[in-house]
Amino acid sequence: MSSTVQINFDAHDPRSLSIFWREALGYVHPPPPGVELQGGMDPLDAWDEFLERSGVPEDQRNSASALEDPDGAGPRIFFQQVPEGKTAKNRVHLDIRTASDLHGDERMEALEAACERLVALGARRLARHEPAPPLSIGFLVLADPEGNEFCLD
Repeated sequence: MSSTVQINFDAHDPRSLSIFWREALGYVHPPPPGVELQGGMDPLDAWDEFLERSGVPEDQRNSASALEDPDGAGPRIFFQQVPEGKTAKNRVHLDIRTASDLHGDERMEALEAACERLVALGARRLARHEPAPPLSIGFLVLADPEGNEFCLD
């Protein structure tokens, strides 16, 4: 039997970083334990209410956040608050597979469009790597709002 994977991010602001990655990946915030979301209720609002009802002090309510793949296929992503900031290049990063079936100029145009959307959400563009067949079909390197590097592939 294989294992499942959860990806963990250390973060200064777990809620904001999870919102960025929610939009980047098309994931969703799960509801709090035992809470069924009614008619389009925002899961983050539900979490705020749940934490308040549970007596969690306000200064501790942004200590964690999570995302799940709405189709149940991808890994769960967990964001945990840490006091220290990012000081070096991350040793593990995500590749967002946005143009896997495309090649050449069409691929790079699709990656550029995805890059523009993510930059508008707070990402920072770091580099563009042109296609170099047969080993590379081209990709873009970005950083999320807290500086974690990832690729558009």
